Amino acid sequence: MAANPETEHRRLSILRHLERSSDYTSNASILIDVVNGVGVSTTEDQMRAALAWLADAELIEMTDHGHVVIATATVRGAEVALGRSVYPGVKRPTARR
Repeated sequence: MAANPETEHRRLSILRHLERSSDYTSNASILIDVVNGVGVSTTEDQMRAALAWLADAELIEMTDHGHVVIATATVRGAEVALGRSVYPGVKRPTARR
């Protein structure tokens, strides 16, 4: 089953933020704010599901400490964020000017 456009956009927004972040790392709380800030409404459950999916796809590494979840982009995840690689289920980034 294909992901809906909002889910694909959420995944791309996460990868883009991680690619621009120091050490390619961020926590789930910040990622929720970032994704909501680009207009993709995201709950904590949706974020955890997106991070789990991205981890299963080996686009991120995820560490769950219970009260905080840390995500780190893999090389492959950074390539998808930059549009150098395409991964089914992640929105392809639009061209930047």
